[in-house]
Amino acid sequence: MKSFFATAVLTLTLAGAAYADSSVKLTDVHLCCQSCVKGVQKAVAKVPGVKAESDMDDKTVSLTAPDAATLQKGVDSLVAAGYYGKSSDAAIKLNADTGAKDLKVKSLKIEDTHLCCPSCVKAVNKALSGVSGVAGNNATKGATSFEVTGDFNEKDVMDALQKNGLTGHVAN
Repeated sequence: MKSFFATAVLTLTLAGAAYADSSVKLTDVHLCCQSCVKGVQKAVAKVPGVKAESDMDDKTVSLTAPDAATLQKGVDSLVAAGYYGKSSDAAIKLNADTGAKDLKVKSLKIEDTHLCCPSCVKAVNKALSGVSGVAGNNATKGATSFEVTGDFNEKDVMDALQKNGLTGHVAN
């Protein structure tokens, strides 16, 4: 009888684990307004089964999905929408491939950075103000791309954006 009970408990435990959702918490994500939160929802809605909860005060996005592969697709969709952060799960990666090279340039066009409002533009300005050699940029609310000018390293620009919870990629 004891072995039947132990087997039943083990079977139920394993069955429950098979149906458990995968989850990840992304921290330090740029979430300055409700439009940013809506942007997160729109990005993850592209991946069936992924759900997102955003906390503007804590600058976090918590994602859940039926499995790790679907969860990764949700994170990838969020990054493609111009958001960035740090993952609570080492197995769930934020793709940092921005196309930026470790070389000095005088201008750089960046695409797909999340710029829904003036505060997003301020975040870009703040991030780029700390990059040596950046003279300016023309980021505006709602833009799908913007240009950075000066005499600076491409990789430093993208790293600065990502440290501030945003990302994008170098335009071809």
